[in-house]
Amino acid sequence: MNLLFEEDGGFKAGSMMADNDSSLQVEMPSGKRSKIKAATVLLRFEKPAAGALFDQATPLAEEIEPDFLWECVNDGEFSFLDFARDYYGHVPSPVEATAVLLALHAAPVYFHRKGKGRFRKAPADILAAALASLEKKRQQAVTMEGWIEALKEFRLPPEIGALTDALLYAPDRNKAETKAFETACADTGLSAAQLLFKCGAIKSAYHLHYRRFLHEQFPKGTNFPTLEAPRLPKDLPRSDVRAFSIDDAQTTEIDDALSVTRLPGIGTRIGIHIAAPGLAIEHGSPLDGVARARLSTVYMPGNKITMLPDAVVQNYTLAGGVDCPAVSLYLTVNESLEVVGQESCLEMVHIAANLRHHEIEPWFNAETIGGPLADHRFKDELLHLWHFANACEGRRGKPSAMQGNNDYNFSIEGDLADPDACKVEISERKRGSPLDKLVAELMIVANSTWGGLLAEKNIACLYRAQTQGKVRMTTSPLPHEGLGVAQYAWMTSPLRRYCDMVNQWQLIACLKGETPAFAQKSAELFGAMRDFETTYAAYADFQRLMERYWCLRWLQQRGVTEVDATVRREQLVKIDHLPLMLRVPSLPGDLPPGQRVHLSIESIDEFAPELTCRFINLIGEAAPVVLPDVLEAEEDVAEAGDAEEAGEVEGQ
Repeated sequence: MNLLFEEDGGFKAGSMMADNDSSLQVEMPSGKRSKIKAATVLLRFEKPAAGALFDQATPLAEEIEPDFLWECVNDGEFSFLDFARDYYGHVPSPVEATAVLLALHAAPVYFHRKGKGRFRKAPADILAAALASLEKKRQQAVTMEGWIEALKEFRLPPEIGALTDALLYAPDRNKAETKAFETACADTGLSAAQLLFKCGAIKSAYHLHYRRFLHEQFPKGTNFPTLEAPRLPKDLPRSDVRAFSIDDAQTTEIDDALSVTRLPGIGTRIGIHIAAPGLAIEHGSPLDGVARARLSTVYMPGNKITMLPDAVVQNYTLAGGVDCPAVSLYLTVNESLEVVGQESCLEMVHIAANLRHHEIEPWFNAETIGGPLADHRFKDELLHLWHFANACEGRRGKPSAMQGNNDYNFSIEGDLADPDACKVEISERKRGSPLDKLVAELMIVANSTWGGLLAEKNIACLYRAQTQGKVRMTTSPLPHEGLGVAQYAWMTSPLRRYCDMVNQWQLIACLKGETPAFAQKSAELFGAMRDFETTYAAYADFQRLMERYWCLRWLQQRGVTEVDATVRREQLVKIDHLPLMLRVPSLPGDLPPGQRVHLSIESIDEFAPELTCRFINLIGEAAPVVLPDVLEAEEDVAEAGDAEEAGEVEGQ
């Protein structure tokens, strides 16, 4: 005796070995034996053999048209055996009955399962809707196949092009367009970015990186809402100092300036003057909302996205020849360069000049500073500040974290709408120059002094702390071991960092004797600190990414095929004269840090962006110094280099 039975949602046939009423022992055509429930048996038959049943029934089932069956069946439930008898007009053979069963089972749109071997025809309205859905899916499949073929030929269907950003940055895999696009990527062996570039949806790798950043950080765009720039305060006392700033040529958000006044018989009065947008931008105002949303200016080669609208920046930047509102810290310094007094105040300061590195450093540098200096109206002030900075550094007992590192300035010539036509120039500048040091040390003094003042007054503040080698933001006045100060609070860049703006509000309230905007343990303050730290890190990562991209463009534009590099650790090297680090798998594994090597460029991928190099040979002996771990070095630049306010160069 052979059996047709249902198991795991399908139909099987086997030979009965034993019948125990509620259960049966069955041998399958494969020879495997199993125990089944008697209730699952649909048909008992002698012929054909169990192994031949489906072989014979399947072709018959494929000839049966489901729409014809549906027309033949009356409403209500029915058994497949009864229907097989009506369909064939006689008692069906096991093969015929099985064929009808298979045909009914294969047409769930037309017939709904209602139990053991029983079915019910779908209502007309439900059938019509189901058939319409199937037709829609069929047409969609045809459309998708057309999209796939077009993409494989590097033609961009309009429906795919309209979803470019979504496909790159947030693909919805339920969409037919996404499914077709990902299939085309798999078939061509290309990444999403590469395929879209070949199809013309992406103009360049630059746009890929920039648009991804905007998608993640500025989903609503970078335009500012229409807001009125706050007016300059009119009730501030006017200082009589002649202040000057020191910045790179491209800097427009000028946050800090310095002054030196001679005090006969005492020494000098050194002024540190910080732009004061906090005097006009109120906490909780629409402008505060704008700054709170952005948290920092974003820098990148050739472009930047400012934290504040241009009109606000122009009102409060310390522009040369203008009286500007400022928060000033005055240090009374004796002839031994010791600080013997200090005073903080809010005032209008006349900015006599905006000095630029490229103008000053040719005559004020490490080689010239020990001899007679060129005749310049600020030479005496600069020389005095240089000596004072050295004294401050000595008292901290911590040399500059940036000493010996290099700055890299990017100049992008051309319209970024067509970045492939832009020409990039990269210039290298050694950090730790006299100008760098004097500005850095004075900013350390300001940030540590004002942080200490707020701590003394028990006024909430956002601090930068470094303990056990880890730099972090905190609301507690903890030491910054890397700088050698008891506390350190960013306050000297309020035009381009939100935490500096927050701290400036607190400092202004302290100086005015008013209630500060943020109380101790304020949830809003903690939220601002958390968001700032995360966002600031994301902006820094993007800046490094774009610098890497332009380094690759620089190599391509010059047709460079071989480069020299310095080993940092294991197989990690830094390319000479570029802020570009990469791993070289072919590099011998036993090379010490400082060893210089010659490499061949194998490939450049602007979309990654990645540079692949192959080791050629060694260059001389390893340098007799141990270079810092590259990751730690990068943290020094971004964090422990907090001291180097002079080095916080704006992206051009």
